[in-house]
Amino acid sequence: MMQYIIVQAGGKGTRLKHLTRNKPKALVPVEKLPMIFHLFQKYPKKRFIIIADYKKEVMHEYLEAFADVKYQIVDADGTGTCAGVKQAINLIPEKEPFMLIWSDLILPNGLELPEEYQDSAEAADPREDYIGISQTFPCRWSYKDGKFVEESSCDHGVAGLFLFSEKKKIESVPKSGELVRWMQQNHMQYDEIGLGGTKEFGLLEEYNKLEQEKCRPFNRMAIKSDRVIKEGINAQGRQLAHRECAWYDKVKGLGIPFLPKIYGTFPLEMERIHGKNIYECHLPYTEKKEILRKLVESLKILHEAEKAPADTFSMKEAYFNKTFDRIRKIRDMVPFADEKYITVNGRKCRNVFFHKRELEQRLERLSCDHFCLIHGDCTFSNLMLREDGSTVLIDPRGYFGYTELYGDPRYDWAKLYYSIVGNYDRFNLKEFELHIGEKEVRLDIRSNQWEDMEKDFFKMIGTDPEEIKLLHAVIWLSLTSYAWQDYDSVCGAFYNGLYYLEEVG
Repeated sequence: MMQYIIVQAGGKGTRLKHLTRNKPKALVPVEKLPMIFHLFQKYPKKRFIIIADYKKEVMHEYLEAFADVKYQIVDADGTGTCAGVKQAINLIPEKEPFMLIWSDLILPNGLELPEEYQDSAEAADPREDYIGISQTFPCRWSYKDGKFVEESSCDHGVAGLFLFSEKKKIESVPKSGELVRWMQQNHMQYDEIGLGGTKEFGLLEEYNKLEQEKCRPFNRMAIKSDRVIKEGINAQGRQLAHRECAWYDKVKGLGIPFLPKIYGTFPLEMERIHGKNIYECHLPYTEKKEILRKLVESLKILHEAEKAPADTFSMKEAYFNKTFDRIRKIRDMVPFADEKYITVNGRKCRNVFFHKRELEQRLERLSCDHFCLIHGDCTFSNLMLREDGSTVLIDPRGYFGYTELYGDPRYDWAKLYYSIVGNYDRFNLKEFELHIGEKEVRLDIRSNQWEDMEKDFFKMIGTDPEEIKLLHAVIWLSLTSYAWQDYDSVCGAFYNGLYYLEEVG
């Protein structure tokens, strides 16, 4: 039975360009999770030994915050794919089998290891060593007829996965150099495992072919003809799904317009909207103004449908407690987070960690006469435009602080502003670049092209712009560890929060 997995996560990942500017390749997100977390998810009970080199301090802090497996990190001493391997195998007991794998491989769900390496009490102790053969993507090295050949191949490609029956098989590995070349020079021989269906993301071109996921990793969506079925896949997802269904049940009973047809709940089964998310629509000013008018009208109808007593505890939880719970978790991993001032996009910003009580007091001054039914997450990603031009509200949050269904209406307006001016939707799709310099930060987010609606927006909602801008900054800060799957998103959300917070003084 195999208990140990060594992950070669060193190297700069330069072929992934801006994706590895601030983080190691192993933390680049693929299909809603950092690459290395796919291994954690596939083998949750194993012991991982992670070889770190480039941006190793990020690896340490990120895994400490978010990894939920047994692991140790080795800071590689040496260069090339041999670097750190000797140090890693020193952490494995004698005669224990182990896997050695490159961090940029995403193994298919159906992959089964040889029987002697599986989690079976009846399995015999491993005696053979194995090499993973790509079958899916081209590799620089091939393994043919028991020999390594420096020749590109898919059918015989050396993918970067090896199984060893014990560590003495590679105990003479050098500190530096190319591991596969060393294996060739030492005439090492293996049985083969086909890795058909495995994905490898060493090149930006391959990564860019991925379709960006629009739902969070705690949700699963299936499309069946003219219907969408949505359900949670873990405890967080199931709780959110329960609240979403409860929200639809409530507003449907009140006859609120601008909603999709709901065919059933638990799981949620709803109409498939034929149209686009609003951020996908490139429209002239007059059309955008009319759409915005419809959106504001629909939210006002929702807000006026029912009211409830305001709850100051929910206000504190939603705006202050949640925000600091989230940013506290990522403080050690975000560059400059321990400095009093951070320059973001040329603006010298006060660091909220040093002005915690000041922000708390400002938020406490946001008095609220009453709560009302709110959507809770009305960004452009959750607002759709039908082919006939009518608007639809989807994906409600269903709670505010400790309160179900009801909340502060300003929260809805701030979420809408989050898309109009903050361009959250493009940020969520990773359509941004983050440059972390020695003394300052630059964050460039692709625009939704709705910034010219800002004045019209404030005129339509009739709410104090400074209050909405304050909440907008808080929402960015609160996004940090909610967007944990991508290190750049964590950092970018924090910096953007400071940028907008400084704007309101």
